[in-house]
Amino acid sequence: MRSIKYLFRLWRKRKPSKTKSGTDKTGGPYNQVQMLSPDLSVNLKMIREKLGNSMDFIIREFNIGKTRAALVCIDGLVDKEMIESHILQPMLIYARMAEPTPVKGEKELLKFIEDNTLTVLDYQELSSLDKLLDKIFSGYTILIIDGIAVTLAIETIGYEARDVTEPETESVVRGPREGFTERLQVNIALLRRKIKSPDLRLERMTLGEVTRTDICIAYIRGIADDKIVDEVKKRLQRIEIDGILESGYIEGFIEDAPFSLFPTVGNTEKPDVLAGKLLEGRVAIFVDGSPMVLTLPYLFMENLQASEDYYSRWPSGSISRWLRFLAIFFTTLLPPLYVAVISYNPELLPTILMITVAASRAGIPFPPVLEVTLLGAIFEILREAGVRQPRPVGQAVSIVGVLVIGQAAISAGIVSAPGVMIVALTGISSFAVPAQTAAYVFIRLFLLALTATTGFFGLTIGIIILLVHLTSLRSFGVPYMSPLAPINVAGWKDLFLRAPWWAMVGRPAVIARQNRKRIGSVTMPGPPRGKAEKPLGGEDEDNA
Repeated sequence: MRSIKYLFRLWRKRKPSKTKSGTDKTGGPYNQVQMLSPDLSVNLKMIREKLGNSMDFIIREFNIGKTRAALVCIDGLVDKEMIESHILQPMLIYARMAEPTPVKGEKELLKFIEDNTLTVLDYQELSSLDKLLDKIFSGYTILIIDGIAVTLAIETIGYEARDVTEPETESVVRGPREGFTERLQVNIALLRRKIKSPDLRLERMTLGEVTRTDICIAYIRGIADDKIVDEVKKRLQRIEIDGILESGYIEGFIEDAPFSLFPTVGNTEKPDVLAGKLLEGRVAIFVDGSPMVLTLPYLFMENLQASEDYYSRWPSGSISRWLRFLAIFFTTLLPPLYVAVISYNPELLPTILMITVAASRAGIPFPPVLEVTLLGAIFEILREAGVRQPRPVGQAVSIVGVLVIGQAAISAGIVSAPGVMIVALTGISSFAVPAQTAAYVFIRLFLLALTATTGFFGLTIGIIILLVHLTSLRSFGVPYMSPLAPINVAGWKDLFLRAPWWAMVGRPAVIARQNRKRIGSVTMPGPPRGKAEKPLGGEDEDNA
């Protein structure tokens, strides 16, 4: 085992060694910044060499007075109407009206264009080729003027994006129905609508040597722990990869326990859920091109919480939470308990139930553990087929497959009716906590293997191992099982039940260490105190 870990460490550390001459052993340069030239033709030549003969690469050369200039952009990423009406047309009108040019020198011309001709809101001055290319691929249009080594990157983003719709993975009966999209600016705007505070911090980074993916770190200054924010930034800066295509790439690099079945980084695609987590002191990571926003630290108890718990009245929210606790118990322990009782301790069942189960298992060729494992595998296959197929086809596959295969297997005497019922209840319960579905499958198999060999003793040992592993996990320094381990009774107001809002005064103590108070001097609501007033519809209405 030690040798395997040693080899894995060596594999992670392997990198091409760099020499003092500025190249690695392959002869390629590193950390070299290519600056722009004052010559327009040289700049266009460098850009063409970088982009090649790409069919979507557009260069529009024109004259501003007596000075040559060019616009560079990528077709499909920009809004052409915006370029024509707000950039090109004002400059051409200025060129026709200004003969000779009323400004002296190209630098003054650039300043004059910024102050008098551009009618766009966002633009930046760039002097390096790498930053110029990053802006081009982000949907910006580049203005290059002959005689000056500084260009203007003008925001003209106009690529197609999915509309804001209700997310299918986090649907609610009561609550906001808007979800994040694949466009970073839209997602940030959705969050800004929820948190209208100047303390909301949004910091941009770029990851991926090839994809150059934009990401954004979001947190609320004064609520989020500075140590957690710094740790998030350090882990992100250590990422070295050619491409980031989804937030799951980043999750694999920053999680605390990569070999654990339990995720230590959360995710959501609902702005209201993200706003609630930021208000508790968490940090969020947006990834351009992904509707899933990462949240951290992430605790195990967040699997039992849903946004609708906080929008409905506290009794119904608490009942829903208890049902999720019960669902976790069913999906992890029901098959092992069935195997332990049937194979080792059938006397634990009532006599009538024991006789019924024995009669249903008469003639079944497989032992209980193999029966449950086989049915569980079939259920997972049907669920995977239903997810990967189009929605109408997927629903038909799931429903028809379960009914036909289950009934046929019982009629053929391959499996028993109690086994089918146990597996069906186990699978349905796993849908109540979708974030941990994959973990529950492996935990179930692990407990089944122990139970099949030693019965209840093996099941007890397996549960102990599972609890020890959970209590040993950390998420960015925060205990994964908090507030259960270590015990924090104040945090139980949002654990086993959803306490009323006026009772949840503080934020989670293990996360928001700097600002724990969430609610001011709020008391339990009730009717007005003092002398009772005459209710509406009093004596006058009675006499009438």
